[in-house]
Parts: sequence; C-alpha cells; structure tokens
Amino acid sequence: MPANGLIDTGAILALLDRDDRWHGSCVQAFSALRLPLATSAAVIAELFHLLDEGRREREAAWGFLRSGAVTVLPIVDADLASLDSLMKKYHDRPMDFADATLVHLAERQSLSTVLTIDFDDFETYRIGGRRRFRVLPNH
Repeated sequence: MPANGLIDTGAILALLDRDDRWHGSCVQAFSALRLPLATSAAVIAELFHLLDEGRREREAAWGFLRSGAVTVLPIVDADLASLDSLMKKYHDRPMDFADATLVHLAERQSLSTVLTIDFDDFETYRIGGRRRFRVLPNH
C-alpha cells in the first residue's frame, strides 16, 4: 500500500509518550491522516536511540511500528548522492541524516505531508528544491 505522508522521529516519540508536550496535537494530526505514513531506517534508528531504557518504551515503539500505520521505505546506495547534496544544501540548519532521508523520500515518492515537531526545519526544506512541505501538526 503506498504511503500517504511522512513521519519523523519527534512525532513518533510524541505519539508514544502521553507526557510529551506535543502528544495531543500529534495524536490529533495522526488520526486525521490516511495511513500508512512512510519513514526511513534512519528515523527508526534515531527513535530507538532516543527512547528511555525501559522495556515498556521499546515494546510500545515496536507495537507502533508493526501496527501497519508506518511503512519503512528503503534508502539504497543510489540515494546517497542525493542525501549528500541535501545535507550540503542545508548545512546552515544543519540537516541531519534522518531529515535528509525524509526529504529525499518526499521527492522520490511524491509526498508533501510530514508529521513532525521539527517545524522550523521542515518549513525551510523544499521538495525538489521548490515545493513546501505541509507540516503537521499545526503549531
């Protein structure tokens, strides 16, 4: 099933953590989106790096990832030049690798919606160098 948007690390963390200040707005935006949302292995690696050490948090993350709400799209060797180019272009942010994969996937998959709490970054990034992201939740 094709993805209908993208999801970033911070939004996943906010969805999983009821105490996160973005939890309510991310849950509301997530429930209004058609699923699945796409992400990358880089985002998943960042997610597990940022999770608390507890088993419950890991299990919640795995449950979310296996729910069918998210699909992990591949980044392959042929994508590396584009990722390098994006990170150089946005060096002043600076753009991290996970964000670069999402912008690249947006271009490759013709996606423009991103569920993220990194508003400033994704309002700056452009898809194909011109098109703006639709950034959710609204802030």
